[in-house]
Amino acid sequence: MIESLLNYNIIGVGLALAMLIIGSVIDIWKREIHDYYWIGFGSVGFLLIFINSDVLPYLLNMGMALIIAPFVIFIWRIGLFGGADAFALIALAVIAPMATFSENPVTPFTPLSNAAILFVMPFFVNILRNVISIARHENIFEGFEESKFKKICAMLIGYKAKNPKFCFSIEKTEKGKKKLNLTVHHAENEEYCTKPDTWITPGIPYLLLITGGFIMQLLWGDILLSIFINS
Repeated sequence: MIESLLNYNIIGVGLALAMLIIGSVIDIWKREIHDYYWIGFGSVGFLLIFINSDVLPYLLNMGMALIIAPFVIFIWRIGLFGGADAFALIALAVIAPMATFSENPVTPFTPLSNAAILFVMPFFVNILRNVISIARHENIFEGFEESKFKKICAMLIGYKAKNPKFCFSIEKTEKGKKKLNLTVHHAENEEYCTKPDTWITPGIPYLLLITGGFIMQLLWGDILLSIFINS
């Protein structure tokens, strides 16, 4: 039983890492992953259960992990991230449900909560970009008539790009004047910005953060939950 459990966990984790890493590369390259990709990996992950003699405990564990499914589908539908990200988390719950090599607790939401920690990193990158531009005496807000608060927000979520690629515009023109548009962009319906010298927010593939969140789960468990429990 113990040997079967180890084999199941190791194979499942290996398959999950392969799925997420290859998927991340495809997402960066094409910014689109077909649904069949996740269905294929999820199906293989489901069949892995049957390498064990006692299937029921693994099915129960998978069923518990799939609690995340309706939540991520809802997030996808309101546009906070793409369908590939939602399907990746669902397939992950099938292939390696709540897998970890640490002694810290994990939940069905751990890949997502760990990814949320990594989500703050682009803010620091944006701030650094803007500070460097200001240090070079570039007028990054030339032509804008906005409050300091809005400008600070813009510096957190984006920067002025000379040649945008896979980014969303956060500026608009109203009555001939430039304005900052800091509304939430729908991850799938919004078109990428191609206009030069435009304030943009990077369209970072959230799948990269999910991959990082899963690796953190394997090594350290649920970071936020562990901090809360130990505080």
